[in-house]
Amino acid sequence: MDPKELEELIAKGIPGARVEVRDYTGGGDHFEAMVVSETFEGKPLVERHQAVYNALGDAMRARVHALTLQTLTPAQYANRR
Repeated sequence: MDPKELEELIAKGIPGARVEVRDYTGGGDHFEAMVVSETFEGKPLVERHQAVYNALGDAMRARVHALTLQTLTPAQYANRR
C-alpha cells in the first residue's frame, strides 16, 4: 500500500485533518502516521486512534500490518516544535 493512499483515506474520514504518513520499512505494510485535527480536542488517545482506524476501514484490517499513530490537536502540534 502506498503512504499517499493512506493519507487520502484518513483525510477523507477526518475532514480538515493534516495527515502525514511514512512507510518505515519500505514493504508497504508498516506505517507511521501523524494526524492533526481539531476534532481530537477533548478526546482521549483511544478515541483519537479509533477515529483514524475507522477512516481506514478495510485497509486497516487487510492491507496494513502495523500503524504507529501520533494524533494531535492543532495546539499540541504547534507546541511540539
